[in-house]
Amino acid sequence: MAYTMVDLCWKLSVCFFCCQVVSGRVKRDGHYVAAVYEHESILSPNPTALVDRQSALELMGRNLDIYEQQVVAAARQGAQIIVFPEDGIHGFNFTRSSIYPYLDFVLHSHSVKWNPCREPYLFNDTEVLQRLSCMALKNKIFLVANLGTKQPCEHTDPHCPSDGRYQFNTNVAFNDDGMLVATYRKHNLYFEDAFDAPPEPDYKLFDTPFAGKFGMFTCFDILFFEPAVNLIRQYNLKQVVYPTAWMNQLPLLAAVEFQQAFATAFNINILAANIHHPTLGMTGSGIYTPVKSFIYHNMESYGGKLIVAEIPVITTDYKTNLESNERFRENLHHSCKTSTSASMGNQVCFKEEQETPGRVSEKGNEQLPPLFYAEMMYDNFTFVPVWGEEGELQVCANTLCCYLNYQRAVLTGELYALGVFDGLHTVHGTYYVQACALVKCGGLSFSTCGQEVTDATAVIDFQLWGNMSTPYIFPLLLTSGITLDFADHMGWKNKHYFISKNRTSSGLLTAALYGRWYEKD
Repeated sequence: MAYTMVDLCWKLSVCFFCCQVVSGRVKRDGHYVAAVYEHESILSPNPTALVDRQSALELMGRNLDIYEQQVVAAARQGAQIIVFPEDGIHGFNFTRSSIYPYLDFVLHSHSVKWNPCREPYLFNDTEVLQRLSCMALKNKIFLVANLGTKQPCEHTDPHCPSDGRYQFNTNVAFNDDGMLVATYRKHNLYFEDAFDAPPEPDYKLFDTPFAGKFGMFTCFDILFFEPAVNLIRQYNLKQVVYPTAWMNQLPLLAAVEFQQAFATAFNINILAANIHHPTLGMTGSGIYTPVKSFIYHNMESYGGKLIVAEIPVITTDYKTNLESNERFRENLHHSCKTSTSASMGNQVCFKEEQETPGRVSEKGNEQLPPLFYAEMMYDNFTFVPVWGEEGELQVCANTLCCYLNYQRAVLTGELYALGVFDGLHTVHGTYYVQACALVKCGGLSFSTCGQEVTDATAVIDFQLWGNMSTPYIFPLLLTSGITLDFADHMGWKNKHYFISKNRTSSGLLTAALYGRWYEKD
């Protein structure tokens, strides 16, 4: 088709008003282009050995060389911000002494404005910060990275370690001019003897011209109220950057599974960059919105992965959502109508006083599936098997009762189970969990339920709900091959939280309500 000059001018003027060209990519109004890089870090062959600063810089320089290549590649694709993973520059498994040569000096101060690339002479031991700053400046991109930092302290400080210095696991954010705009020190350390937790949690934000304010926290922080949840609530955040070095734990805490659930639960965008070491179970990065995700999970091959995606700037007020959810939870308990998928809508009425599971059904003569117990995620879950093509199940533990309506497209011979846990998790961290979980078992015996499973063929319609005691519910929906699916409906109804799906996109691995009762930690 031939265009006249008038046609071309009109088309260009329309584009000028509703979109803009960013480094060769047309970006829609109200959207921004984000990048995360899952990095296979070059590790020290002996992280407990003591080395000098120059040797440490040489190792970190090899990782920074890769970072620089990825920043250039992301910028060429129009990315306005890029996030790198936790421990990506120096690695892990250090002692407090052996990590010291790898640490940069950072002032955690709002009052000091500093551009490490333009002003490298201001502080000693800032070589890593200088390189990161220059990457941001040269490529005109916001950049978030994680590194180890040091800060001297006086013994008059009651928190000052005996060696006279703090050592922090730190995220740094640079704007597109190379200015250091935010630092965040990890609060919830995960067996990290080399680092100190800050005396008080950091609530660190940085502002961008393309998406407003971003908050940041690191890895294990995502499971706790401080600072992650409080940061989002206090500042009504819609965008979060999240460096992590996450070891996947199925069926409830795979990296991409929980990152997506967190974005959905808080109605935010998350830019999550994980480290890539499959032999250690470490993979799973993504750019997440509440309704769509761009993910990478690969346990088979090696090497890094750059993800670039255009996503909308979220404007919905989270506080309003939380408050309305609470009102929904308190007030709407007389109706049995639900906003669920049509195929199962008539079956669901969230009853206030349902009986606890017995061995005989309400009909009086129908034997119910047997209760059994199995370990899942190091916790003792109470399970009931999911048998047949369709059915209704209930299982309870402590104050929590979980309910399931289900229908399978085809019987596949796989064993599924509905499990409940309401208690304090105490392995690899201490925190209180309320969980209702429909999971595929590892085999056909009850003892295999709760095992790590990565493949499934059963396509299932389901509604899952529970009388959760906390408003902080993370909806998990994981399908075969560690891929993500999205619920048709979810929310509070009659003081129960529910999730429903009319036919999963592929074989179901996990459908769960993972509740965190922070007050009981």
